[in-house]
Amino acid sequence: MHGKNALVIGGGIAGLCAALELARFDIRVELVEKAAVLGGHARMLTCKATDACVRCGACFVEERLKAVIENPNIRVHLGSRVESVKNSGRFSVVLSDSMGPASSCEADAVIIASGFSIFNPGTKPYGFGRFSNVITNLDLEGMLKIQGIARRPSDNRTPEKLAFIQCVGSRDAKSGHLWCSRICCGSALRMSRLIKSRQPDIAISIFYIDMQSSGRDFQKFFDESRNELRLIRAIPADVFRTENDRLQMTYFDPASREPKDEIFDMIVLSVGLCPGEDLKGLAGLFGMELSDTGFADANQKSMISTQSGVFAAGTVLGPMGISESVASAGKAAWEAVKYLKI
Repeated sequence: MHGKNALVIGGGIAGLCAALELARFDIRVELVEKAAVLGGHARMLTCKATDACVRCGACFVEERLKAVIENPNIRVHLGSRVESVKNSGRFSVVLSDSMGPASSCEADAVIIASGFSIFNPGTKPYGFGRFSNVITNLDLEGMLKIQGIARRPSDNRTPEKLAFIQCVGSRDAKSGHLWCSRICCGSALRMSRLIKSRQPDIAISIFYIDMQSSGRDFQKFFDESRNELRLIRAIPADVFRTENDRLQMTYFDPASREPKDEIFDMIVLSVGLCPGEDLKGLAGLFGMELSDTGFADANQKSMISTQSGVFAAGTVLGPMGISESVASAGKAAWEAVKYLKI
């Protein structure tokens, strides 16, 4: 054993993968997660396979969770946050603990993988927070994972007509979020086709700016989706609740080139990925530069500084899917290993 220690901040998919990669080199890892459980947002993603795997990545999380828990080189700190840091050649870190007294640890290298936050769609005119049958894509992910099918939250009935609205809080100049969230298009298509495979009578419409490709064979997958789904290149203006608890949506119909009102039973908002709530504070503690978007400087990719021993992984660098987060974590871990000269 070489006696090297590393601190990984964040127990989502990037943090789990970074910790496992470091542990393979007999590095002792302190894995810090502010929530009471590991897995981050990815823990609530549902497998979207129908008759074959669609490479959504949801299965990665459970596999990595089990491996982290069983690995003797990884110590997990749940309900914990980094309170203070001193760097005198090694990092001396004080951790607050929501479930007990504060603790401390030493680290020779740090990987920040604290994840992302999601855009609050309550500021948009779609009725989120006011109409119970307007939900986010992450709400739908959880519903499909737990219940297996789509149901209206208000009455637990199967919706006859369901609509997705894409790019809610991303590619949005009014919100100051000009970036694409990258995962939403593929996720909406995969969830829609999963729903259609289990509830074929539901009519599903997807309102979008344009479809961002995600993964290999996306064009083939997109073309197949056109046969099952109604894809409308328009972003709706308003949503109102009708007297019989349905949802009236107004949008500009690209076919007729006129405004149109349409009734749906349930609306899903594909919300944008934003910088994590803790990222600015962590950046200050560890001397990490942030870009104008609020994410870690993308020009630095996985490596913050070869001199400081601080590295970044996953969505702290910007929106990315599970497979990209896994790759980013592997790169950050390898840079940390090289820094530690193991």
